[in-house]
Amino acid sequence: MRDYGVFDIIGPVMIGPSSSHTAGAARLAKVARMIAGGKVIKVDFLLHGSFAKTYKGHGTDKALVAGIQNMDPWDEALRNSFEIANKNNVAYNFLETDLGDVHPNTVKFIITKEDGSVTQVTGSSIGGGNIIISDIDGQKVEFTGEHPTLLTQHKDLPGIISKISSILYEENINIASMKVYRNGKGKVATLALETDSILSEKVMNLVGEIKEIVNVKFINPVVEGAF
Repeated sequence: MRDYGVFDIIGPVMIGPSSSHTAGAARLAKVARMIAGGKVIKVDFLLHGSFAKTYKGHGTDKALVAGIQNMDPWDEALRNSFEIANKNNVAYNFLETDLGDVHPNTVKFIITKEDGSVTQVTGSSIGGGNIIISDIDGQKVEFTGEHPTLLTQHKDLPGIISKISSILYEENINIASMKVYRNGKGKVATLALETDSILSEKVMNLVGEIKEIVNVKFINPVVEGAF
């Protein structure tokens, strides 16, 4: 049986009328920004299901633009996220689409950065301000952003996971959960590893020094001050 916390009952600290459509949307966008990294200059928000139907009335649009600018769900500036994005030259578009058999509160982010690179992230707001990330650049994944998460793309070779685990051991970081995803044997694999401790730049740099690592990022959770 699931353990329920106080915020499963009373909901998250937030600006806006809906935990799913505003708080969850802002959290999704902020995590997508963390995954993309770099300076964001443009975002296309592909909205699915109820997100597509109600995004204006429930403030989902403002919440998404706020999160992509690194605002938290409880930030008072969320109400003015459009104006802030325009001032910072961050372009944004909302496109209604059908993403298939996914949660009704799902959005696909197509994020363009200053260097011209593009990152695509798909995630869902599943209620109470909680989220789940399900796809990064076409690779199926599954993590919630509730825990510090190390994300790597690496060559699918023996011993890589052991090397990463050894670094975490040396830094006294406990692994909470770990999943590896791949599209085929011997190709590039994706690791989503959740930990019990906040991840530092030092850890990311040490993991990045492993020669088989193609890309490494870390996501520390969006935590409300009252949590």
